[in-house]
Amino acid sequence: MALVPEAIAFAFVAGLAPSSGLYAAFIVGLITAMFGGRPGMISGATGALAVVMVSLVANHGPEYLFATVVMMGLLQLLAGFFHLGKFIRLVPYPVMLGFVNGLAIVIFLAQFEQFRVEDGMGGHTWLAGDQLWLMLGLAALTMALIWGTSKVTKSVPAPLVGILVTTGIVLGFDLDVRSVGDMASIGGGLPTFHVPGVPLTLENMMIIFPHAVILASIGLIESLLTLNLVAELTETRGKASKECLAQGAANFVTGFFGGMGGCAMIGQSMINVESGGRTRLAGIAAALFLLSFILFASNMIEMIPLAALVGVMFMVVIGTFAWSSLRIIRKIPLSDAFILVLVSGVTVATDLATAVVVGVIVSTLVLAWKSSQTIHTRVLTTEAGEKVYLLDGPLFFGSVESFAALFKPREDPQEVIVDFLDTRVFDHSALQAIDTLAEKYKRVGKNLHLRHLSPDCKKLLEKAGDLVEISIIEDPHYGVAVDYGARFDEREGR
Repeated sequence: MALVPEAIAFAFVAGLAPSSGLYAAFIVGLITAMFGGRPGMISGATGALAVVMVSLVANHGPEYLFATVVMMGLLQLLAGFFHLGKFIRLVPYPVMLGFVNGLAIVIFLAQFEQFRVEDGMGGHTWLAGDQLWLMLGLAALTMALIWGTSKVTKSVPAPLVGILVTTGIVLGFDLDVRSVGDMASIGGGLPTFHVPGVPLTLENMMIIFPHAVILASIGLIESLLTLNLVAELTETRGKASKECLAQGAANFVTGFFGGMGGCAMIGQSMINVESGGRTRLAGIAAALFLLSFILFASNMIEMIPLAALVGVMFMVVIGTFAWSSLRIIRKIPLSDAFILVLVSGVTVATDLATAVVVGVIVSTLVLAWKSSQTIHTRVLTTEAGEKVYLLDGPLFFGSVESFAALFKPREDPQEVIVDFLDTRVFDHSALQAIDTLAEKYKRVGKNLHLRHLSPDCKKLLEKAGDLVEISIIEDPHYGVAVDYGARFDEREGR
């Protein structure tokens, strides 16, 4: 019931017939429920994808969209085959919270479209007077019924009770409110196989491929983040690569049946999980019921008042929004608080994929800046008069300046050892910093030795070849093999 108005609304947003959204919700929902990486998740046509489709449909027509959805599915299949879904673990927790909060706000704002009606002149106007209060009252009644039912019993899905009771009141008292049927007719037949009528030319591929990349990225990001969210709620683990493969297969098939494509839906997934739907059967049932609505029960579904569905979605918003983030925002680091708010704002202003990419980039920059400040050294002098720099912290592009400032070649003795036991060399900038340091000691006639390089560090230095003087690495006296008990005593100052 919650899938129907969303599918229709998103099809309208993309400039397509309602059937394109409904068929997408059925096919994508069925295939991902059967083969996806997270039982209990619900997939279908989404607003995040619909927004990207608008210009493609307006400029080139629906056939180009269906071909793009097929290409989108192929790209997602490749992502699953190469296990690219694992990179979702690189999304920091503040970005996750920002995504959840931003998506909750997007779902909330989307419901306001139900408070607008046609003004008879080709435009829309807001509800006012008794109609507005009736709409708000019925939505509030549905919310109260959902809240009350969830407190009394878990055996019956609370949203279903809210929808049925509110619909019964509207029909019983013959209240003049808008229903699902006022949006569009959902009646129809089975989806039929149809090869998109787009010639396979280089010119057409140049149109289709960029849109397919964007749609595939948005679909996978939203699906994998929803997978993680549902996994947290159910305290189980999802399979990212398997979900990528399922999403890809679903969209590939959908494009050949006139569907607009889709991905995981956080709102409907929340309704399902909170109602006790934790298995594949729940998602399969949702897709089959949706198809049965289209084939046999369209008249009954079209009688459901939109106010009831608005109430359901408002409860989804309340359950989706991470209210704990408001309590902890003053307790977490300022950078994390900024990222949380930034991702929420970008999600609302643009789309999910952009918001997550922005959040990850900012988080990476913050981490790089903080890590650049952590490299430091302890200095020891051996009985032979050699000076030992005990490095601690990562050596990479962000920390090379701090690394260089640790050494004083002119003041140091003839033999200097740099100990890398507690540090790692990560990139070309670090290699160049080591080479530059060696040159400084060489110019003042002193010897620099590197000790305790990890295997990966040595491999980097050997691969660099002429970028770093090998002679400063190879030293038989200060080799990697040392007495670690003596090393511990040395570190402890004993």
